[in-house]
Amino acid sequence: MDPTKSGTAPPPEWAGEKSTMGHVPPPPYQDCPNPGYPQPGQGYPQPGQGYPQPGQGYPPQQQGYGLPPQYGGAGQQYPGQATVTVQPTVYVTRGPLANPVNDYLCYSIFTLLCCCLPLGIAALIYSISAREANHAGDQMSAERSSRTARTLNHVALGLGIGFLILSIVYVAVVASAIH
Repeated sequence: MDPTKSGTAPPPEWAGEKSTMGHVPPPPYQDCPNPGYPQPGQGYPQPGQGYPQPGQGYPPQQQGYGLPPQYGGAGQQYPGQATVTVQPTVYVTRGPLANPVNDYLCYSIFTLLCCCLPLGIAALIYSISAREANHAGDQMSAERSSRTARTLNHVALGLGIGFLILSIVYVAVVASAIH
């Protein structure tokens, strides 16, 4: 192996020239290769000018960039063309209720802390759900969540009072039995 030759270097006969690899060079540049015909990017004739007759070229167009020509303006109808009317998008949302349903949030917090923890947690969840439904404007969901929160709060309060009464009776019986 010859150390002066590199495995990636081109052969010496290719030095200074590029391989065409069978490609034909591009044609020379011309300002107007087809006189009378529109150049790429120039658009179409203006409405009312019509199309050129065979043998004629397109009329000269404005050079440079600008707004594209507007076709099919108001009232212009072509044979066989359907009319399309675009309607604006309307979003319908509900606002908060005018007469919101009671959510029993304070009652739920009281039963959560003072009476019965598991039922107080459930009542608090339904109270928050009723409050969110009031804010979203969903009357039926707000009423359902409010009723459920009220029922859970009443049951939790009843269990809390019952447990308190039973605790007092138990302490009184045990205290009387000792003396």
